[in-house]
Amino acid sequence: MAPSRTLPSPVAVAAAVAGLLLLTGCSGSSAADGADGGDTLEVGVLFPGSLSDDGFMESAYLGYQRAAEKHAGAVRFSKVEQVATADYEKALVRFATTSDLVISLGGQTDADVRNVAARFPKVKFAEIGGPADGKPGANLSVYDPQQAEAAFLSGAASALLSKTGTVGFIGGAELPAIVNAAKEYRKGAEAADPDVKVLTPQYVGDFNDVAKAKQSALAGFGAGADVLGQILNLGHKGVAQAAGQRDGALVGGPIARECGSDPAFAAYVETDVGAEIEYAVDHLVAGDWKAEAVHFGLTFAEPHNDIVLCGDPGPAVGEKLDELKRKITAGEITTR
Repeated sequence: MAPSRTLPSPVAVAAAVAGLLLLTGCSGSSAADGADGGDTLEVGVLFPGSLSDDGFMESAYLGYQRAAEKHAGAVRFSKVEQVATADYEKALVRFATTSDLVISLGGQTDADVRNVAARFPKVKFAEIGGPADGKPGANLSVYDPQQAEAAFLSGAASALLSKTGTVGFIGGAELPAIVNAAKEYRKGAEAADPDVKVLTPQYVGDFNDVAKAKQSALAGFGAGADVLGQILNLGHKGVAQAAGQRDGALVGGPIARECGSDPAFAAYVETDVGAEIEYAVDHLVAGDWKAEAVHFGLTFAEPHNDIVLCGDPGPAVGEKLDELKRKITAGEITTR
């Protein structure tokens, strides 16, 4: 695997940036040393959340690891995780001073990555998971992992698996991409069952707050829902806890775990967020990277979304979901 560097905690990151300290790799050489040594490319990735969140950030990190292994010797990677909102810009600036390509994860970084990209026009930038209708900049690509499409599938599965005829959605924050995903969750549920009742979406305010997510889930189950969709990171653990207490269920994702490992999960939506990191780095290495808007998911050349059902809900459920996926792939259903 190519040398990989991990920056310190959020507090240390801020101090390092303020002090203009050098970023160093496992080999002990700085980014400048790597560039002087030949054609090694530098890629810096900002993970605002935890790399072990069992969600969006971990899915992206799996792609980071695959890219590092694939391009060993050609690319040197740096990363920082669990960065406070106030420090996004500092971390991005630090990467921009040492990297050929800077990647940021999550719509919460949108304003900062656009600001920093404009200040460093000779550096390439990529934002993954920003607004679905986000526009690329002169040196900024925007990659849409199609959370809306995944939410549509989650809504469809929720409706088909519900016994009460009522389902709901919980998002980590009221960001444009998450609000749009909530709308697609409703559309998916109603496409699968026109008679389903979809509760008003709830936004926890934090993708990783287990306690708050549990409160939101308990409210949803209390309002009659028996299956909940979600876009949370560590917070989904709170939804699972609530499901266990109220005999409910949730649709997991973006990483599909082994069915039965937690009985609270009725299904999983798979979204390979890390595929976008691989895509960006592949094109950087090939020399044909360009600032563009790319929508992944079922309509991409290599689909990165799917739905995994747990247990045996019966063939009708699987057949309906397959039908909806075919319609998305054919363009008969759009989810952006």
